[in-house]
Amino acid sequence: MHDVKFIEANLEEVKKNLSMRKFDLSIIDAIVALNTKRKVLTTKVETTQSEIKSISKEVGFKKRSGENADDLMSKVGKLKESMTDDCSQLDVCRDELDSLLSEVPNLMEDDTPLGTDEAENVEISKCGTPVELNFPPKDHVDLGEKLGMLDFEAAAKMTGARFVVYRGQLARLERALANFMLDHQLDRGYEEIIPPFIVHERALYGTGQLPKFKEDLFKIEGEDWYLIPTSEVPLTNLKREEIINTKDLPIKYTGLTPCFRAEAGSHGRDTRGLIRMHQFNKVEMVNIVHPDDSSQALEDMKRSAEEILEKLKLPYRTVRLCSGDVGFGARKTYDLEVWVPSQKTYREISSCSNCGEFQARRANIRFKSEGEKPKFVHTLNGSGLAVGRCFVAVLENYQNEDGSITVPKVIIPYMNGVSRIEAK
Repeated sequence: MHDVKFIEANLEEVKKNLSMRKFDLSIIDAIVALNTKRKVLTTKVETTQSEIKSISKEVGFKKRSGENADDLMSKVGKLKESMTDDCSQLDVCRDELDSLLSEVPNLMEDDTPLGTDEAENVEISKCGTPVELNFPPKDHVDLGEKLGMLDFEAAAKMTGARFVVYRGQLARLERALANFMLDHQLDRGYEEIIPPFIVHERALYGTGQLPKFKEDLFKIEGEDWYLIPTSEVPLTNLKREEIINTKDLPIKYTGLTPCFRAEAGSHGRDTRGLIRMHQFNKVEMVNIVHPDDSSQALEDMKRSAEEILEKLKLPYRTVRLCSGDVGFGARKTYDLEVWVPSQKTYREISSCSNCGEFQARRANIRFKSEGEKPKFVHTLNGSGLAVGRCFVAVLENYQNEDGSITVPKVIIPYMNGVSRIEAK
């Protein structure tokens, strides 16, 4: 959410920045016009209130003096009727203004690469060499099904497409990867949180998923509740409507949760396997920081995610998202993409974003030092990592010709010493 005063004071800069996103700039013009109308109506209401107060005093004086005050009382009645109409118009104006402001995405940093979509993201670094197998690589679906430990058919019978049942050692591998990731984040000063997996719509508004991404959410019928699309939502909203003491910053949360996404508009994309599911597990990082520290916090968050891939010895690359691919609530984003042998390409496994004060304004999260006025914090979020996609990368990069899977060394302790997953 943006401060309308900031938009008015920096109109051309705001329009220039939003044009990089191909945003409809007529909405900005409508916001300015509505705010002008709001100010006129506000002044009119305040003037009428002042006039009513003044005349009411005169009415009281006349009555105490025994004089007739009917004409003045009639005037007060007409003024109140007029003010009621103006107040109604003002409420409508404010609602329309808030609605339009909620549609405006975050402003991107000035050095954001220009581009239309993910194909124009800019590679920042690359780590590891894509594995060269001396046999044709199988994809994770074939590997999992031949092991008898990934069951898409059973999931489809009970739920539908884009769900899966993990079995046996592969179920344990998924859990082991998640626990490894959580421990990694805890070692870096994060506090572990197990939040609700259902949130009120106001929480989703606070982090920017509503109203824009309503179609991608699973709503609970008859309630103002939704299943979480990412634990970024509850973790960020832990500080909703709070004023944090400056000395308590930064706040760093991590959590492992399922994520639920309707994947609206993704028909035909990644329909095979675990890349794009309606339900998947993810370890999330959320930072709530002083504005002066958010740029470094983003670099630290990115590095934490990179270290997980390096410990797993999975080849990956880091990219800076271009203007056409930066998310609605982000001002700067890095994606980490892991090598997937069967697809012979890198696929996103983590996205780390600095949202500036965009979410903090929507969720009213502020900080202050003694004697100072409250200011909005900066919020950041990042995947540390998407567990299912990491599972995919491990299966495919660590596969053997006989279809067995070598367990990465750092994961063996989480597997109770199991170093190889084979069909029984």
